[in-house]
Amino acid sequence: MSKILEKQLKDARKEDKLTFGSRQVLNSVKNSKLIVLSQSVKKEMVEKIEEDAKKEKIPLVNFQGTSVALGRLCGLQFRISTLSFTSIDDANVKSILKDTEAEEKNEQV
Repeated sequence: MSKILEKQLKDARKEDKLTFGSRQVLNSVKNSKLIVLSQSVKKEMVEKIEEDAKKEKIPLVNFQGTSVALGRLCGLQFRISTLSFTSIDDANVKSILKDTEAEEKNEQV
């Protein structure tokens, strides 16, 4: 798990700069800077979110865990299948993407 993502999630949650839930994220794609999808998201919803994110040129991160794990990472006692950052520095987005990309390569080996 990316330490940068973990830290950014906690900071964004404190500052109320996150949108939780697949439908809410889908409705607010234009206001998003980065979208995080857990492995618990249904395929149809993933496709819709990916399509809208691609149109708006918003990066996606596939969280390598369940919605329960993502909820815990945010410090919440409930499941979070999808979330988006409404405010995050571009440098942090690039770091998160780089970290998660490296993790995915390590898992494939």
